[in-house]
Formats: sequence, structure tokens, C-alpha cells
Amino acid sequence: MNDHTHAQSPKRRIPGFGRRTVLRGAVLGAAAPLLPATAAASTGAAPDAANGQAPAAGSTSFRWLGTSGWRIDTDGRTVLFDPYLTRFKTGLFDGGFQPGTKLKSDPDLIREHIGNPEIVLVSHSHWDHIADVPYIAKTTGARVVGTETTFHLLVAFGVDPGQISVVKGGEVLDFGGITVEVVSSLHSRNKRHTYFAPGTLKAPPSAAPRTISDLPEGDTLAFQVTAGSGGPSAFLMGASDFCERAVQGLNPDLAMVAVPSSAATARYVPRLLRALDRPGVVVPVHWDNFEEPLSQPPRRDPVMDLDGFVAQVRQESPTSRIVVPDYRTTYGADMRGV
Repeated sequence: MNDHTHAQSPKRRIPGFGRRTVLRGAVLGAAAPLLPATAAASTGAAPDAANGQAPAAGSTSFRWLGTSGWRIDTDGRTVLFDPYLTRFKTGLFDGGFQPGTKLKSDPDLIREHIGNPEIVLVSHSHWDHIADVPYIAKTTGARVVGTETTFHLLVAFGVDPGQISVVKGGEVLDFGGITVEVVSSLHSRNKRHTYFAPGTLKAPPSAAPRTISDLPEGDTLAFQVTAGSGGPSAFLMGASDFCERAVQGLNPDLAMVAVPSSAATARYVPRLLRALDRPGVVVPVHWDNFEEPLSQPPRRDPVMDLDGFVAQVRQESPTSRIVVPDYRTTYGADMRGV
């Protein structure tokens, strides 16, 4: 849950993929128009990913699932990050937040968006990141990668413990052509420098969680996913804070950056972009009202200053393209270069 002078280091280059990365979709601050989604067929990306189908062999596509969630399809394989799709009401955006709201998942809605995932990455265990993961794990057999708290919660929900990989940060995992770097991270904080449901678990709860307040944060991770030996690499955040030393040297091609709800984290945008060596593409996430359905256009969370975030990115990293995503667009990255 996302509460309400510098030295240039050498840039790691992935063959055929660099700062001229092609993304298809809505864009702010780009020097030139990006290719529309309908052009994907002629450039190796797959427009069918939005309809539950994996992209063609040799291509990689990205689809925003709202909040901080992503679906990455590469060479016929699917990776999910923080897939929260049911998006039920808690009163958070109506001025009457109810911590006792019961957890729920909509199987039909989930199946519409996830395809056949092989890997599910979980940044932390708040409901807007993990609530749909138990259903996804139990029905698809996907391997879930997350913290010890995520492990204990999923076991309480009935997920096979052998299906869950516990990580802490620093691991570099090889999934046979998909590399996942696990990054120690931090949860964002509100104006009072606090956040909802902190805490960690050292054992499964005595019963399956029933309400959103039964899901503690349980520490926070970020991930960098690299598709194949030729990229692209995407840095994925689930909350708007980070460990500066942990992200240095990652040098991703794309950075999916959580928009902050407050100024509690000092110099958040410039410090992050410098540590990441100013990625070629910056995609703001976790700025939407995540209690509205994905069938509607994204509606901004009024607490999030998306325009201010975009302005800060432009100022700190003027060479980065800023892509403001929508729910129904499949974004393609041409792995052959342009």
C-alpha cells in the first residue's frame, strides 16, 4: 500500500537495447512519439497479450495491472508482479477507510488478466499487492517469490509451501532465460512518517487472514527482471521508498517507479534516478485509485501528485522517456533494437 552535481557511472548496455527503447502507449515528456499498440505486430511485440495470450517468440511485452502490478510476457512465458486485480472497496478513497474490510478475490476477473504465469513476484504483503496471489498460486502452480511474511501468509491461505521461494534481497535467480534480481527495499510513508499495518511474521497465523488488517507489510522488496540474454531489464517497485545502496549498479532499461503520497522520503526522485543511472524509460505507478475496476480508464488517487512527479523526473533525468501507463494497453519493448 502506497500511503497517503553528480558523477556519471558507466552505463551497462544490453546488446540491441538501450536508451532508444521503444515503448508503445501514452507518453509524457518524450522527444518523439512512441509507437502505438497497434503497430506492435510489425515490430515483434504482441498485441494479443492484453487478451490473455502470450506474445510471439522473441518478443517482450509489458502490461500494467494497476497499482504497482505488472504482467511481463517474454518468449511465450509470463511473469507477474504484485497482481492485485479484484480491487474491492475499503473506503480508502471515499474518506471512510475500514481496516476490517473482508478479503475477497474474483476468479473470473483474475483469469481475464493473468494468462498462464510461471513466476509471481510479491513486493510486500499489504492487501493491494497480495490479496489475489493465493488464488493465482493455487490455480496456476506458479512459483511465488517473496519475503518470509509473504511465505507464512500464503501457507495460511493453503498455498503449497514448496511453491514459495523466500528471499531477503541480494539474490540473483536464474529461471532459465529470465533473470530475477531481488532488491532490498522499503515501504513508503505518509505525512506522519507512518504506514498501514507494519510488522513481520515468523510463523503462519493460526487461521487464514480474513480482513485487510490481517495482512502486515512484512518488509518490502523490489525486483529487476531481465528477459533473456539480450534484455530488456525492468526495475519494479511496490512502494515509494528504497534502499539507495541496494539499487546502485542495477542500471535498468526501464524503471517502474512508485509515485510518493508525501514528501516524507527526502529527495526521493532525484536520489532514486541517480542510483539507477537515469533509466532510458521511467513509468510512474501506484498513482491510481485501485478500488476502481480495470475495465475503466485509470482515475488518479487525489493524494498522489503525478504531475509533480513527472516534473521531477524531467528535471533530474531529461534524457529519460516518461510513459504514463493505462490499464488496457500492451507496451512492447523490441529486443532487436530500433
